[in-house]
Order: sequence, then C-alpha cells, then structure tokens
Amino acid sequence: MADSYKGSCFCGAVEIEVTGEPEGMGYCHCSSCRSWSAGPVNAFTLWKPEAVKITKGADKISHVQQSELSKRQFCSSCGGHLMTAHAPIGLIDVYAAVIPSLKFEPGVHVNYAETVLPMKDGLPKLKDFPAELGGSGEVIPE
Repeated sequence: MADSYKGSCFCGAVEIEVTGEPEGMGYCHCSSCRSWSAGPVNAFTLWKPEAVKITKGADKISHVQQSELSKRQFCSSCGGHLMTAHAPIGLIDVYAAVIPSLKFEPGVHVNYAETVLPMKDGLPKLKDFPAELGGSGEVIPE
C-alpha cells in the first residue's frame, strides 16, 4: 500500500491528500513564486495529478492563472496557498508547507539565476528548469 500524506490550507476548510512519492522536491527561486509565497524561495513537491486528491472543501478552492504553465490554487476562505497545477508538464506542485507529514527532502534548486537568497547546501542549482521539463538544464555555481 502506498504512503499517503494529508494537509490543509491555513484555516482547514480545504484538505488535501497525496499518495505515493513525489516526482521531485526542491526550491524555486523565480520572481513569480517569490511574489506568490511572500518569501525568498518556494519549497515545492511535485506530484502526478492522479496522486493528488481534495478530500474536503473543493468548493472553497479558487485560482489565478498567471501563465499557461501555472494555475495557482488557494482557499477562498482564508487565502491559504495550496498548490500550482502545471498542466503542460503533467505535474502538480503541492507546496511543502501544506503537507507537513511528508518529510521534505529537496533535491534541486530551480530558477536559481533569479535568486535573492543564495543557499549553499550542495544541491544542484539550475539556471531555469531541467531540460526534460523544457528548461536549459544548465547548472550554475552556488
């Protein structure tokens, strides 16, 4: 049986369950994620859509479609950020803070060329995205 991890928005009106293991975890440094998360980096966990289930409060989910790549979803009651659907690449980013029972084990930094908070943690720092997700795949120095 696959592991499952549960989480919710800030007020608890929306509950999420993810099943299995994420396709990847890491940090995004792009200006869009920084603005959305109100922080210098955004901790992401990427899942296939079939692994993500809304178990409560689906009617409370609102979204903003900033680009074709990112449909950001949040709770309409508290404004708590939940996830970003990345339909063109077939993945959903459930923000790491939303699922606290999942041990966050980052493997990469993406969009590091835009960083405002340099991090020396030994993880690969990609200029933009991995090549298999449409980026250059270029690794840049810490």
